[in-house]
Amino acid sequence: MEAIILAGGKAERLGAAADGRPKALVPVAGRPLAAYQVGLLVSAGVERVIVSCSAGTEDQFSSELAGLGAEIVPAPEPEPLGRGGGLRFAAAARKEEGEVFALNGDELVDLDLDAMLGRHRETGAAATIAVAPLKSPFGVVNLGEDDVVTGFREAPELPNWVSCGVYVLGEEAIERLPERGDHEDTTLPELAAEGRLLAFRNTGLWLTVNTPKDLRRADQVMSSEAALTLVGKLG
Repeated sequence: MEAIILAGGKAERLGAAADGRPKALVPVAGRPLAAYQVGLLVSAGVERVIVSCSAGTEDQFSSELAGLGAEIVPAPEPEPLGRGGGLRFAAAARKEEGEVFALNGDELVDLDLDAMLGRHRETGAAATIAVAPLKSPFGVVNLGEDDVVTGFREAPELPNWVSCGVYVLGEEAIERLPERGDHEDTTLPELAAEGRLLAFRNTGLWLTVNTPKDLRRADQVMSSEAALTLVGKLG
């Protein structure tokens, strides 16, 4: 099975912390962010990873992700195509048709890709999207009768789920990806309306790296014991 990493982000919000690198190559605990994704994919048996990237960055991805156990195949976009367009463009570089893993290049996530793929095949869905519980960015005040405060909860989980940026895309979903634009604005809502999109719940590690604050947190987490499983997948 092959995989696609969406890595066209320019890390503009990271500013000087990116040191001019594409976002997916910004170091986290001493390794490029995308190296953790490649390690996760290799642990699930993926041998070929296509990297959807900006033109001119392909050599960086080839060199910095080399030696991790998978063939790295950069697919530089001739012009910005958006995430969905980037996925479609990269999918044309596959050697074989069929399901493909797809990951956003700015996410750090540890989930069971084998179980996700198995569930996808079992249900016959067109696409499967990994979701994580949404945590409140604020502390929550519990209210009782007559607005009596009954307690406080610090950043609790809310009764909602959000995308982890990890997908299994079947051939039908790939064929319906846009030439330009975001697949989460077009392809996935269309599949959901048809009952053809499945969610795979993940309660493990999930971090998005967009800002210097996010990067500092990712460094701390990936240097801690909590991330040993994901780090171990790099060998």
